[in-house]
Amino acid sequence: MDAAFTAEQDEIRRTLREILGKRCGPDEVKAAVRTAAGHDRELWQQLARQLGLPGLAIAEEYGGVGCAPADLVLACEETGRALLPSPLLASAVLCAPLITALGTAAQRSALLPPLAAGTLTAALAVPGPALATALALTGDDVDGQWSGGGRAGGVQARADAAGGGWRLYGEAAQVLDGHSASVLLVAAHTGGFARSRTLLFLVREDAPGLTRTRQAVIDETRPQARVELRDVPAESLGGGDGGSDTLRALAATGRTAAAVLAAEAAGAAGQALGRTVDYVRRREQFGRAIGSFQAVKHRLADLYVQVQAARSAAYYAAWDPDQGGLALAQALEALRVTAGEAIQLHGGIGFTWEHDAHLYFKRAAADELLFGPVHRLRAHAAARAGLFAPPAPHTPSAPSTTSAPSAPSVPSVARERAAV
Repeated sequence: MDAAFTAEQDEIRRTLREILGKRCGPDEVKAAVRTAAGHDRELWQQLARQLGLPGLAIAEEYGGVGCAPADLVLACEETGRALLPSPLLASAVLCAPLITALGTAAQRSALLPPLAAGTLTAALAVPGPALATALALTGDDVDGQWSGGGRAGGVQARADAAGGGWRLYGEAAQVLDGHSASVLLVAAHTGGFARSRTLLFLVREDAPGLTRTRQAVIDETRPQARVELRDVPAESLGGGDGGSDTLRALAATGRTAAAVLAAEAAGAAGQALGRTVDYVRRREQFGRAIGSFQAVKHRLADLYVQVQAARSAAYYAAWDPDQGGLALAQALEALRVTAGEAIQLHGGIGFTWEHDAHLYFKRAAADELLFGPVHRLRAHAAARAGLFAPPAPHTPSAPSTTSAPSAPSVPSVARERAAV
């Protein structure tokens, strides 16, 4: 493994940090999330034109840059530093790989070029709080029961015998960027009990019967929507019945998404730590900077070690996506701890809800709710590695004729004591 970055990767990082430093400060972030789209559309288009950010990991034949997932991970570390509100996670990290893996040639040609250009945005809609399960981050559901399981709830799909295609019924409550996406990628259960399977369906933003409502969430930089489907016409992604292919594609997408999310969290934790270090250098108490106190130094040193470990884990996961779950657990924990310490070390001003430190704390809490929790990420990674496999059954050996006599049973000992 060569851990050194290429000149192109360093240029992507430098250019992205420069743009976001000018256009995505805390005040700009707070203003952008309160718009109807939930992000700065002009900045999104600038990132698409100058860096090709939405199409960084999309093949060149579809208008993308054609970089490896590692480049997307590196770029998302910078977007995490700035807490950039954008459709990048929903469109480029979650939906584009699924369309590439499962879509027909016509679907890929129609959807991937505008996704790469940033003119089209997509969102992945899964029923209930099941995003981490659907992406196989916290468990393996080989039957896709999270999509509805043939029972009431979730999203159900049935073939439209009259007009062809499919019809969807149900709702998904936590759809990232679902309120503004141009196209929805909806996971739905179909086939009843006889041919139970989970498939992905394409739903256009203007489809009749589709209702999207933006939700109030902890982290406004990751807007979510409730999507309701009432007899909504849909198109099957890939046009087939491959439920097992769908689950495998979702799991593969989850591995890459975990590395991306880990890099985002590590970038956010590093920025929160840097801002805290700058503050304790300026803030004085008892005639000296509070950063000069040994207790404060020790706390910051511990945070630095944790952030660097999270960054290293994210880089390793970019090289080996199978380690994405552990990297994500490490990074989410580092962000939560760093953001909490940032609030405390800022003193009284840090505890005000409007302080910038709370942007990082909210991101930490929301990401762990969406993609964790940390202990389940680690437990699933341990189960996949077989760390807690049950021991092999013990076969008792035949009794030896020369062995020592066995100890007397409890009742016999009691009788002897009674006799004495």
